[in-house]
Amino acid sequence: MIKDIIAAINKGENFLITSHIKLDGDALGSELALYLTLIESGKKAVVYNEDQTPGHYSFLPAAEKILHELPDVNDFDVAFILDCSEIERVGDKAKEIAKIKKIINIDHHISNNGFSPLKLWDGQASSTGELMFRLFKQMNISMTPEICTNLYAAILTDTGGFRYASTSKDTLWVAGNLVEGGANPQWISENIYESDAPAKIFLLKKTLETISLDMENQVGSLVVTKKALAETGATYEHTEGFVDILRSVKGISISVLYTQLDDNLYKLSLRSKGKVNVEKIAKMFGGGGHVNAAACRIQGEIETIKRDILKAVRETR
Repeated sequence: MIKDIIAAINKGENFLITSHIKLDGDALGSELALYLTLIESGKKAVVYNEDQTPGHYSFLPAAEKILHELPDVNDFDVAFILDCSEIERVGDKAKEIAKIKKIINIDHHISNNGFSPLKLWDGQASSTGELMFRLFKQMNISMTPEICTNLYAAILTDTGGFRYASTSKDTLWVAGNLVEGGANPQWISENIYESDAPAKIFLLKKTLETISLDMENQVGSLVVTKKALAETGATYEHTEGFVDILRSVKGISISVLYTQLDDNLYKLSLRSKGKVNVEKIAKMFGGGGHVNAAACRIQGEIETIKRDILKAVRETR
């Protein structure tokens, strides 16, 4: 399949690159690495994202090139849909993007629905960034420090700093190659993990007041409310990392972050340890992801949603 993707790249002239809403480091790093690779190969490329780039990823090389208004899709030969298990994840313009005659999906979510026959998919890969590295190696391109920086950021964030079970010897070998190619681990980590706005700390303070431990302290949860966001001046991007706080507590096998999007709409971020599969839980509510990291959206009152999630946890154990 990689050979077919390379053939499509060689034949194409204009490329659209996009990823999912609620951008993370893997999505952005993979997009920008591909953008730089195509541009340096003499191709024309555009990175389009529905959502704005979170502030702590603005340092990534070429981040300033990202567009948030979709150009005329008739201008593109190929669309790359990165880090998406289904095309709808790109947002409101999904149907328009789907009109582009050749769609290439590069993804590592086990919930991938196979929306594109031309794809590079591996549910065991640590990140889409790791898959992009495989592609670039097959293309025999010389990866610049800027490309290496983007791919390192992609892998670093989706492995939780190389802590998650998806981190394999191959993942670490790839990361080593990227460092050799010019990625600076300390500088990248400082920008991503040590550049929080004061508003995030105040939001965390309020969110910690919502801690709930259930099922004999095996399931921990936090709730981010619209009221807390408004009172602290924080935004949704400032909730990144909150779900991992309770997972760090001994005895907790599943942590859930409930983020209020509307009066009766919540986004759920689920994390787990070991072989506890939260993807099954997310899938029960129309979501998906990975064994140890998944997400979904649920409408309803928060207490009802919590009860439904705990019931799902019991049913999937």
